[in-house]
Amino acid sequence: MDKKPIDKKTEKTKAVALLSGGLDSTLAVKLMIDQGIDVHALNFTSAFCTCDAGAKDSGCKSQARRVAAEFDIPVKVLYKGMEYVNIVRNPKHGYGSGVNPCLDCRVYIFKLAKDYMDEIGGSFIITGEVLGQRPMSQRRDTFKIIDEESELEGLILRPLCAKHLEPTIPEKTGLVDREKMLDMVGRTRKPQIELAKDLKVEDYPCPSGGCLLTDKIFSKKVRDLFENNKELETNDLQKIKIGRHFRYNNIKIVVGRNEAENERLKTLATEHDTLLEPLNFSGPNALICFEDNSGGESTDDAVPFAVSLIKRYSGEKAKEGETVTVTTGSNTREVLTSTTAENDLIESIRVC
Repeated sequence: MDKKPIDKKTEKTKAVALLSGGLDSTLAVKLMIDQGIDVHALNFTSAFCTCDAGAKDSGCKSQARRVAAEFDIPVKVLYKGMEYVNIVRNPKHGYGSGVNPCLDCRVYIFKLAKDYMDEIGGSFIITGEVLGQRPMSQRRDTFKIIDEESELEGLILRPLCAKHLEPTIPEKTGLVDREKMLDMVGRTRKPQIELAKDLKVEDYPCPSGGCLLTDKIFSKKVRDLFENNKELETNDLQKIKIGRHFRYNNIKIVVGRNEAENERLKTLATEHDTLLEPLNFSGPNALICFEDNSGGESTDDAVPFAVSLIKRYSGEKAKEGETVTVTTGSNTREVLTSTTAENDLIESIRVC
């Protein structure tokens, strides 16, 4: 019996969608699914996410997985590692309000998305970007730069604002219906919220920045880290997400702000760092960090000052003569508290 010929028209077109789990990307994915596109979601995390990128079920990747499960589409999570950190350190297109290299970041993730598109046999890439929503990366001219530098000219479809842009290849070839694309523009989210109601998209997170690099206070920590380290490890990036940071005689000291941060400092301490913990009183932990640009200064020189910081942030709880344990690697000793760090000195050496 002769086999029936395969009707290629019934084969779904595959596309890769950048899915943060936020409202815009969720709506873009929903619009494409409703047009019969076989969507494969791609989510990115980094050490600079506001969520805990290392945790199993936290933040943006958790939202992306929830959306993917709701829409019954596959999702792949990629961690932007040290290659991305080097982009943050030396961005081709510069920074935004903090140390956020938004344009370079978009080029980077679209290149990774292109690789994934080729891997699955996809035809184009979907993103929830809206023209004029973000000042650095979501402009007509920057869209063009991103498309060119990621080698995806004509293959990045932005469904929420497509009618303000030139038709893409999937629109020209009829893979998607351009008439069903939208014309959103600007920073208001009212059209998205109305669309979510129409499409019955619910339980989406409130719109907010998901990147710590836009935060001006956090940016000070990043700049300080880059200036004092030629080489970085993931551990270094985790340290800057917690605590009060000081630079004393070119040596960095991090002081915990609460019990959770005190415990986190203990887990982040390497064999080259020096961890200070109150022994017989309640107060913060402190970490004297080993760095490759310290200029040869001994961390021992910073111990008395770190102890004085512990006493300062212990308030009335630390009396003169109480004990702090000082641990470097496998060596532990005890140091008595004495003077309290003066506010003027603290402010003069505070990173943030």
